[in-house]
Amino acid sequence: MENKIRIMIADDFPLIRENMCEMINAQPDMEIVGEAESGREIIGLAKEKEFDLILMDIEMEQTNAGILATEKIREEKPEAGIIFLTCHETKEMIVMAMGAGALDYLVKDSKEEEILYHIRCAYRGNPVMTTRIHETIMAEYQRLQKSERSLLFFINSISKLTSTERHLIKLLLDGCKVNEIAEIRCVEPSTVKTQMKGLNRKFGCSRSKEIVQIIRDLGIEHLF
Repeated sequence: MENKIRIMIADDFPLIRENMCEMINAQPDMEIVGEAESGREIIGLAKEKEFDLILMDIEMEQTNAGILATEKIREEKPEAGIIFLTCHETKEMIVMAMGAGALDYLVKDSKEEEILYHIRCAYRGNPVMTTRIHETIMAEYQRLQKSERSLLFFINSISKLTSTERHLIKLLLDGCKVNEIAEIRCVEPSTVKTQMKGLNRKFGCSRSKEIVQIIRDLGIEHLF
C-alpha cells in the first residue's frame, strides 16, 4: 500500500477537530499527524513534524490567524500544502486566503465525500476548487489586470499634461467646483469648462468626476 497522506489540522473548536480527525483516520490512505487550536500552535507543529497537508481554519485566536499562519509556514516551507477549511465564504476572505498561497478553500459544512476528494486531489498536485471559489479568483485576476492597464494608461496620460492641467486636477481632487477653480486661477468659469473638456479627452472620460474617481481608485493622488 502507498504511504498515507499525512495531515495536520488547525481549528479552535475541539469538536470540529475531533470529527475531522475521526473522518480522516478512518480512511485507508490518510492519517492525522498533528492537531492545533491556534495559528501560533500550528506554526510550531509545522516546524517539528513532517506532513503533506494542513487543514487550516481561518478564524482562531484572531479573525485572520489561519492566513497569517499560512504565510509564516510557507515562508519556511514553500512547498507546504494548505487547504483552508472555514465558515467564511465572502469574496474578500476568499481572495485574501488564496493570496496567502493555499491550495484550496472549502467551507466546513461541505459533505464528507467532498472534503476527502479535495484532500486527495490536492495531495496529488491537482487541487480542485469549487465553482464559486474559482469564479471569485478569476474575477479578482481580471480586476487586477484591468487596474494595471488603467494605471499604465493614466501614467502615460499624466506625463502629457501641462502644468495648468495638473493644477486643475489637483483642485478637482480637493473637491473644488468650477466657480471656485476659476476664482483660484483668476480665469473665467467658461475657460475652466473648456480646460475640463480637454482633460476628459486626454483621459477618455466623459466627465471630470470620472477622472477624479479613477485616480483615487488607483491610489495615485500623490502624483498631483
